[in-house]
Amino acid sequence: MAEEPDVGVPSRAERKAIEKAKILQRESERNIVRLVGRVLKKPEAERTDEEAAVLLLHGAIVEELCKRQGRRNVLKRKQEEVFDDADELKAKVRQLAMAVNQAKHLVVYTGAGISTAASIPDYRGPNGVWTQLQKGRPISSSDLGKAEPTLTHMCIKMLHKEKMVKHVVSQNCDGLHLRSGLPRNALSELHGNMFIEVCTFCSPVREYVRLFDVTERTSLHRHGTGRRCSHCGSELRDTIVHFGERGTLEQPLNWKGASEAAKMADVILCLGSSLKVLKKYGCLWCMNRPLSKRPKLYIVNLQWTPKDDLAVLKIHGKCDDVMSLLMKELNLQIPVYDRVEDPIFSLATLLQPEEVDSHTREVIASSDGQQNRSADPGGPAEEATAVQGGWFGRGYSKGRRRRKKLHN
Repeated sequence: MAEEPDVGVPSRAERKAIEKAKILQRESERNIVRLVGRVLKKPEAERTDEEAAVLLLHGAIVEELCKRQGRRNVLKRKQEEVFDDADELKAKVRQLAMAVNQAKHLVVYTGAGISTAASIPDYRGPNGVWTQLQKGRPISSSDLGKAEPTLTHMCIKMLHKEKMVKHVVSQNCDGLHLRSGLPRNALSELHGNMFIEVCTFCSPVREYVRLFDVTERTSLHRHGTGRRCSHCGSELRDTIVHFGERGTLEQPLNWKGASEAAKMADVILCLGSSLKVLKKYGCLWCMNRPLSKRPKLYIVNLQWTPKDDLAVLKIHGKCDDVMSLLMKELNLQIPVYDRVEDPIFSLATLLQPEEVDSHTREVIASSDGQQNRSADPGGPAEEATAVQGGWFGRGYSKGRRRRKKLHN
């Protein structure tokens, strides 16, 4: 008995024809979208009758393109920097000073904006790392270890010394809060510290503070620094938390200190943070409390943040300018950073003789202006190429791939 042909399965030629038709259809749709887009860019008075007819014929595409343009306009407005005029800035700072004076438990959240005065670019500002990468522009290379604490870092240290600030929660990896003299028990570095490497095989975790950026060879999910623990011989790792990772180290992340400070906070001051990452950490905002019982929020940032609507006060000004005015209102002196008193020199663990060539980063000069011989990677400093931290600017490409995948 002869087998009947399977009429339900198309032949190879038919499948190719179907696929070709789909490709042509997609190309035709793209051409229509391009045509409608070009017409929409023209002023209405300059459109021909044929172009007006095209818009009428493809109303759904017109509506979608208008929605996209609206979203782009909103995003552009959110990225714009806004400055309060001098009188408004002073009035707002006076209001902030009253809140600082009256606060029983003030916690400060800091972001990249407090370090821009130290020539470390932020991320989402007009000249930020991700802004430049998004535009297809390269980011300039620089040795981040050369940066020193800014006026804002020093103001925060003084406010803590005066018992006005109870705790600081930082997203920054630049180590400048530590170098300002802020006590470590009053600091949570949620994304790590570029001067600290740890041995996670020792119990408790053993910490090594260095006088150079330890992240030279590290990146997303690759944290080994190439150096070894002097006690157990295991490879040391950096403390950086990249996008897509979850930080669990007790120090320097100090999540316990951050969450306990948030529970006790009656006022939160956000300085130089876009809050796009911090907003995802619910424990920092006491989200389990009714809105009326959450800490009062004060934000200092030039751009829009997702917490603006919840803030008691939003100050559009540079962090150093705002903090300078605040200290004047509080009648407090602003300490000047003195490298002689930089805690990193007393905390630092010197390299073993066999480790002196384990990095090429410039070493921070010690208090007498000389570099520590045991930490010197060798060779004149002038010959070293300017480099970026292994943590700096990371995560952008991963986020971009994820967005592309969602849109496809």
